[in-house]
Amino acid sequence: MAYTDIDKPTDYFDTKLYTGNGSNNTSITGVEFQPDWVWVKARNIEYGHKLFDAVRGQGKRLASQSNAAESTVTDELTSFNSDGFTTNSNAGMNENNRPYVAWNWLAGTAFTNDASSTSVGSIDSAGSVNQDAGFSIVSFVGTQSNGTIKHGLSTAPSMIILKSRDTASHWLTGWTALGWTHAIKLNLTSAKETTHYYWNNTAPTSSVFSVGAGTESNKNGDDFIAYCFAEKQGYSKFGSYIGNGNADGTFIFTGLKPAFVMLKRTDAASQWRMWDNKRNTFNVVNKALLPNDASEEQENTNQNIDFLSNGFKIRAAYADTNTSGSPYIYMAFAENPFVTSTGVPATAR
Repeated sequence: MAYTDIDKPTDYFDTKLYTGNGSNNTSITGVEFQPDWVWVKARNIEYGHKLFDAVRGQGKRLASQSNAAESTVTDELTSFNSDGFTTNSNAGMNENNRPYVAWNWLAGTAFTNDASSTSVGSIDSAGSVNQDAGFSIVSFVGTQSNGTIKHGLSTAPSMIILKSRDTASHWLTGWTALGWTHAIKLNLTSAKETTHYYWNNTAPTSSVFSVGAGTESNKNGDDFIAYCFAEKQGYSKFGSYIGNGNADGTFIFTGLKPAFVMLKRTDAASQWRMWDNKRNTFNVVNKALLPNDASEEQENTNQNIDFLSNGFKIRAAYADTNTSGSPYIYMAFAENPFVTSTGVPATAR
């Protein structure tokens, strides 16, 4: 029996905490790999989320709480380095004495696809992929016609985050756990939407994902970026659960000890929430940030969860995380697999 695909998750995903110094050319180190997707948030002030990736290139910033088009900036992330990244003095990334969190993912292998030549997909794509971690960053130009796009992975993505770079438009997320007739927007609190315009009512395959004729998923001539995730046992999980409305809340088995969890209620308006194992090193885990909101880090009992050796447990009867009978979606990345490839179990916190 294979317990895990990855014994050391920090080779592919890592959370880095740092304190700003207000200086240019500041190296943020300790990530242990050269990240290809970096997501930064100031923790104690209402500064927006800042998302960068190596496919779009340094200095190209998107913000998860906003529908704004991509911005070109010179004072934020200026390079992706072998052990982290470099930032200049921008207050949202490096204000003196300000605490920050940076979530980092590794892709790393470039790919391109001429759809007409390869007969893979109908829309050309290019990007960076990590087959071991099940993660790819995909760039394509919209056609506003139903189409398919090579994602670079060898297995079907379980979750996709997609955004137009050129137009003010919402962030779309698609989930196998939600069904590909639906989408839910990362920058909004709204419930799931049901429409063919986003994913063309079609689940991803091992080679392509589908887009419909909607402007937010496939506007003609717009440059788009997509972050695609395939599940890897013991490293990542993209699933759903039903709330029980009890302070002794639902337990969600993931097969991994979480380093990061993000979740959202899908049947009603609610905030997204993100937790990690660096901002809370012991249970309960209660320091949440909201990807759909620029607000500072929240710490209250309404959003208590526990990170366990094999999943996470909700510790509050709270509408955004645990309404009785309501469905929720989540993404989780591992600190450790539940059991290593050699049979060593993860320890509890």
